[in-house]
Amino acid sequence: METLTNNLLFGIILSLVAFEIGLYIYKKTKLPVFNPLLIAIGIVIAFLIAFNIDFDTYNSGAKFINMFLGPSTVILAVPLYKQIELLKKHAASILVGILFGSIVGMFSIVVLSHYIGLDGTLIKSLLPKSVTTPIGIELSNQLEGVIPVTVLAIIISGIIGAVVGPTICKLFRITDSVAVGISIGTASHAVGTTKALELGETEGAMSGLSIGIAGIMTVFLAPLVYSLSYYIYTIIK
Repeated sequence: METLTNNLLFGIILSLVAFEIGLYIYKKTKLPVFNPLLIAIGIVIAFLIAFNIDFDTYNSGAKFINMFLGPSTVILAVPLYKQIELLKKHAASILVGILFGSIVGMFSIVVLSHYIGLDGTLIKSLLPKSVTTPIGIELSNQLEGVIPVTVLAIIISGIIGAVVGPTICKLFRITDSVAVGISIGTASHAVGTTKALELGETEGAMSGLSIGIAGIMTVFLAPLVYSLSYYIYTIIK
């Protein structure tokens, strides 16, 4: 086992096998709760615990997967390009929707965090929860947050958005393809976008667009939202 785990390919192979298992289960069940990423995370954690493998040993190879985060985000521009006319037609509505979605997401996390008594460092770490990982890591670093907490929050937000996002849209009778894509992409970044792509090309394109715009808006607005929400909370309290 030690010979196997010391190989740099160990982490990569384990991650890919776990994700393929998750993907197989999801395709067979078609249930949103069986998200491939969620299942893969569970399998990797269970494997490491069962064989008493240190996380650093696993991550020595698995960390190279992070190199693909940037390119995978850029690739989302392909379905967006195919829907460029739709983007031009609804530009104002799209920008306003992403702006308010980003602001509400940040305000809610800060106010709720203050309410349950989290300290400032954790709040700053949770603030970028709805943006894609590369942007979230840099923003957390600038805010002096805890990067591992930020990454965990981003993953959880993405999985929850992918699982319950379509159901919430149906519950509130949101049927417009553009609105569905914008809401999922703004709230749950790339993981949610994978689900939006399953719903339709337009939903996927709009969700992919939301990742970039929401990320840019969050970078500029996060410090302001943190300060303002803290001020509001102290007044209410």
